[in-house]
Amino acid sequence: MPHNAGDARAEAPMAYPQILFLLILAGGLYLFVSERLRVDVTAMLLLLALVLTGLLDPEQALSGFASEPAIIVAAVFVLSGALAATGITERIGQWIGRAAGRSEARAIAVVMPAVAALAAFTHHVMVTAMMLPILLRYARERRLPASRLLMPMSLAASLGTTLTLVSAPAFLLASDLLQRSGSPGLGIFSITPIGVTLVAVGIVYMQLARWLLPRRSGAHGEEDYLRLERYHTELLVVEGSRWSTRPLAELQKALGARFHLHGWLRDGRRRDDLGPASPLLAGDVLLVQAAADELMSLHDDPGLDLNAISRYGGKLGDGNQLQLVQAVVAPGSEFLGRSIRELDFSRQFDAVIVGLWRREGDLAQRLSDARLREGDVLVLWGQPAHFSDLAAHHGFLMLVPFAGEAKHRPRAPLALVILGLTILAAASDWLPAALAFLLGAVAMVVSRCVDIGRAYREIDVRIFVMIAGVIPLGIAMEQTGTADLLARGLLRVVADWPTLGVLLVLFSAAALLTQILSDSATTVLLGPIAVSLAASLGLPPTPFVVVTALGAVVAFLTPIGHHGNLLILGPGQYRFGDFLRIGLPLTVLIALVSAWLAQWLWLGGALLPAFAG
Repeated sequence: MPHNAGDARAEAPMAYPQILFLLILAGGLYLFVSERLRVDVTAMLLLLALVLTGLLDPEQALSGFASEPAIIVAAVFVLSGALAATGITERIGQWIGRAAGRSEARAIAVVMPAVAALAAFTHHVMVTAMMLPILLRYARERRLPASRLLMPMSLAASLGTTLTLVSAPAFLLASDLLQRSGSPGLGIFSITPIGVTLVAVGIVYMQLARWLLPRRSGAHGEEDYLRLERYHTELLVVEGSRWSTRPLAELQKALGARFHLHGWLRDGRRRDDLGPASPLLAGDVLLVQAAADELMSLHDDPGLDLNAISRYGGKLGDGNQLQLVQAVVAPGSEFLGRSIRELDFSRQFDAVIVGLWRREGDLAQRLSDARLREGDVLVLWGQPAHFSDLAAHHGFLMLVPFAGEAKHRPRAPLALVILGLTILAAASDWLPAALAFLLGAVAMVVSRCVDIGRAYREIDVRIFVMIAGVIPLGIAMEQTGTADLLARGLLRVVADWPTLGVLLVLFSAAALLTQILSDSATTVLLGPIAVSLAASLGLPPTPFVVVTALGAVVAFLTPIGHHGNLLILGPGQYRFGDFLRIGLPLTVLIALVSAWLAQWLWLGGALLPAFAG
């Protein structure tokens, strides 16, 4: 290979466009690391700087917004939201909690592969957030330290993103870069062999290294006042209801495990002889406990109604303008000791009490007979224009929006079918991946698996804008020759190294840089260097770019390297050193496995080491 020519070029002075690009890059890195501005704002500033300095034309600068990575990421957020809105992710989480048994080793063996599988097709931060309260509750019930479970769970969510191309933006950006360099892009399952191996390695490592995990109980986030799980309410089966004459068991199945019946009234009398197999009739009143999401689901179900709204809601005006809020009964409140019936909220405050949460203690059989205590949380239904009177009243500590989201549980099978067809269409190349996932996201909205408002809310605009903004950074790095310049400099160091060593260098550089930058930004910065380095070595760029993206995604070194780690930091009472102690040996192991398998998949290397043969 003509290394001398390469050395001569490397010693030539940098051109003006390269100097200008490096100055812009340095400014962007400073803003990314210092977090003086949000990452999406920084990405937009970089985009504008590249255009205003003439390094890119406007069409190139805006190309990121129409790119495959940006479209797929937005669609995956909507698909993830639909799985959550139909209760699928919640039920999977509850199944994981039941299957985990009572031993710590079994819990890790069940939780890690299940979480990794979930993260393969949904956003890993959403999976971590979903599993966090489930594992906290599991740890409390079985008297296990939460810190022994949360870190393996977060690691599994991180490793699970390597199972498919669409689960991490870094891999989408890597595929886009390969296509721009003239190489074939990555298929949806191109990296799956590496991902499956990494998940298996992570599970075995955590089982063997459990003694390194700290023993701390952590905080129980599910007891937050804004997200409670034991609201008492009354449910009315309305005339002409789709639930009428259907057994109670069907309603319980549709509403999920956090819906509990503790009384059944028919014709105004309690009926203890009715059970799950008994049919519901119009006019029946069910005395229930439900979580926030279930309460919203009950309210939105046309075949059911919250009993208080049915009886008094007509006095409050236009139902389309009414909404749910919750208020905490203050110490010394004039409402203490008085029943809900006595208070007559609809007359005093133009609002109806539809639910009540109490930390501990018994409640009367009927909600209207419950006498209020300090700290009770009331769920109120009323006109937003009248809530100012409630908020100013000294009888309440606070007035906050209701935290629940309605679950469309009957549409769960349809959501699974749409997700399966989306993956099949993308994997079989029947449709381009971006179009397949966009079609899947639209299908979720059209079929009402997720409503349009929630679909838009699920899209993390910061990530979408950041991806659209950093793609032009990679284009400018290539066009100005900066990537080639840095690659030649790196080549001088690794020219005589084996290919495996070069791959490990790229993984290590990405693993370190991703601790201060996002995986997307790291891949965009180092990806062009990997392409140029591969060209200099006369090798295909795919393994070099893939290993770089893997280093950006799965380096488990610090709590700031991944958003999922930040979620578990407080609840698990982890310290910075806990992640380094667990993550450093694991990241070294992951680097070796990633580089070895990339060499086997794309460079014809041996699958097993020589000593194994």
